Amino acid sequence: MSRSERPRGDRFEPDSDNLEVSFTPLEDEAGLMVSDLIERNQFCLFTDRPVSPTPVDPDGHRFPIDAAAAIDAAEIALPTVVSVCVRNEAGEMLAETDHSAYKEFPHGTYSLELCGPIKIYLRVDGPVTVASDVNRTHIDFDGVREVRVGARSHHEGPAATLTTTDDPVDVMAAVSEFSSALKTTSPERSYPTLRGHPPLVELGDRFEIPNGVVSPETGIRLELPPEYDAIYVAAPLAYYVAADVVPGDSPRLVTANGFEHDLDTVRGFETEVERVLKQTFFLDCVTRTEGYYSVDLHEREAIEASLDLDFGWLYDQPLATQLEEYLSIPFGAVEDELPEWRMTSHVAPTPENVELLPFVTNDLAVVRTPQDRPDPSSEVQTTAASEFFRDESFTRSASADGAARSYVQPEATDSLEQSWIGDGAPIGASKATTNAFYNRLDRKPADGNIGITVICNDPRMADERDVVDEVYASQGELPFDVQVHHDLTRTELREVLSTEADLLHYIGHIDGEGFECADGKLDATTLTAAGPDAFLLNACQSYEQGSALIDAGAIAGIVTLSDVINSGAVRMGRMLARLLNRGFTVGSALEVARGDSIIGDQYTIIGDSSLSLARTDGGPPNVCHIRRRADGYELEWETHPSTSFGMGSLVIPLIDNVDEYHLWSGDSRTFSLTRTELQQFLSLETVPVKIDGSLVWSDELDFSEI
Repeated sequence: MSRSERPRGDRFEPDSDNLEVSFTPLEDEAGLMVSDLIERNQFCLFTDRPVSPTPVDPDGHRFPIDAAAAIDAAEIALPTVVSVCVRNEAGEMLAETDHSAYKEFPHGTYSLELCGPIKIYLRVDGPVTVASDVNRTHIDFDGVREVRVGARSHHEGPAATLTTTDDPVDVMAAVSEFSSALKTTSPERSYPTLRGHPPLVELGDRFEIPNGVVSPETGIRLELPPEYDAIYVAAPLAYYVAADVVPGDSPRLVTANGFEHDLDTVRGFETEVERVLKQTFFLDCVTRTEGYYSVDLHEREAIEASLDLDFGWLYDQPLATQLEEYLSIPFGAVEDELPEWRMTSHVAPTPENVELLPFVTNDLAVVRTPQDRPDPSSEVQTTAASEFFRDESFTRSASADGAARSYVQPEATDSLEQSWIGDGAPIGASKATTNAFYNRLDRKPADGNIGITVICNDPRMADERDVVDEVYASQGELPFDVQVHHDLTRTELREVLSTEADLLHYIGHIDGEGFECADGKLDATTLTAAGPDAFLLNACQSYEQGSALIDAGAIAGIVTLSDVINSGAVRMGRMLARLLNRGFTVGSALEVARGDSIIGDQYTIIGDSSLSLARTDGGPPNVCHIRRRADGYELEWETHPSTSFGMGSLVIPLIDNVDEYHLWSGDSRTFSLTRTELQQFLSLETVPVKIDGSLVWSDELDFSEI
């Protein structure tokens, strides 16, 4: 059954026959390509000799993996500098190596965890040496050895579907089962790979929990008024602390030990829930350094001396005890070191939105109840008109009539992104829909190159077509298959829109009647199925047509809310193409591009903003902010989310004398560098750079001018 053909009420059932990871010998040199077939990530292991991977039992690895293969090699080189966790046969971590590392290990049985875009584990018997230079990590053995390569996809899907009535008490019971997806109740659940996707929820005539859905017994209880707004706001917290959600007169967090934490404070219920979630999550990230990943963490160094907490003792305590100890600390004691939260979701408290709650919870989002704001629709149109009259270029509108739609303006938050779940077209937030998330769950494994489709239906917009074609085609290290189409008819466009692709980049005219074609208009609402996973409709008033593509099977797209001038659209198209190529999610790509364009606020996202194209190296997408100083340069390193890096991930910049890990966050970390150090850092990969208020790319920088 195709994505668009699945009825709304059908339950998503995981398909155990779908292979998520594959192992393929490299064609042009010796080595192994490890591919995540669902998330479209790839990672190469270069070897000293050609390899022929042989399937082996995945159970031979200590950590859970999706597939395993054996190869013979005396040396393995990684394409970038990647952190390697080395453990002995008992699972004890012997070392974690990063840049400028050199570690030798005597004869023994070792498990090597490679922290790249795909979780890869190497199991080998014999002596091992791990060394890193500026560009690569090298793993050497004392001769040819059998190396068992195991891999796990970052893809997480729900394991079951719960049914609930629209009675808030039943909804509470359903939310109580979200924590059944947690892979551990230890502080390691703060790692994104150890938080499973909560079960799906569908509305029905009775409450039903499938066999096998069992939430952990933690002795933690969330007492809430039986009202949708309170339940929705508290759902991510209930999931993360594995709490039973039960009716109560006043919202509070309670443990079996008699501990109580009031959630109805002068700061307001929503703010208090947000604080408890962030503080608990953050202190878990610090406490887990006493466990499987004993790393030097910047945030622990920053707070430990001022807190009366024994992290070694805390690590071995039950979750309820940890929670009690965490909340004994004033929020202000940790506030300055909290990671920037990825997502705030504004969720309308209506019964049907319970079906979106598992996806909001999976994002570990801060949840807000939408607040009424003045309708800014006239302001949006005025901005677009002003931009038009400031520029002699033409707009991409095929009609003088603007689309009739209602706008909403979510209240400002300090999260990296915002999503809107309710009526209206949001300004400055993505429009999340149930169809988009279900479409992503239905995404099937795909082998082969990443498919990019570029359509230009107006020869006057050839500038953007040429630019984006060059951008997509220039990424030699990425397996892109780019198809470019010009001046399509309605029949031709319908066929292209129905053909599978990872990304559709449309350049042309759109109005209330649809896409302008060589022989008329094509309305996307007439499509029975949409082929692209993601899309960029770089045309005027493309919101409604983008919504139709989501309804027909797409996952996420960037669309416009108003008319956009052609010159600004060309710049936005090029920037978005480059950002998507570099592994930025649809959401973070738009956030970065908005800050570099006067028309950035005319663009928004429909669907699942966390979708990204493939990334083949080991680091998170990032933006570098550079400022000149009398004695050198100040670098602000701003990381962004991806499939491989989410809330709780660890990151470290490859800068000499920087040996502390940081929690992933959109916040910038600041480093003082010499010109040589800055040039070396920016030569490691092509990244967007903000300098003197303008966004450029590191491969375009002229260091003689900065």
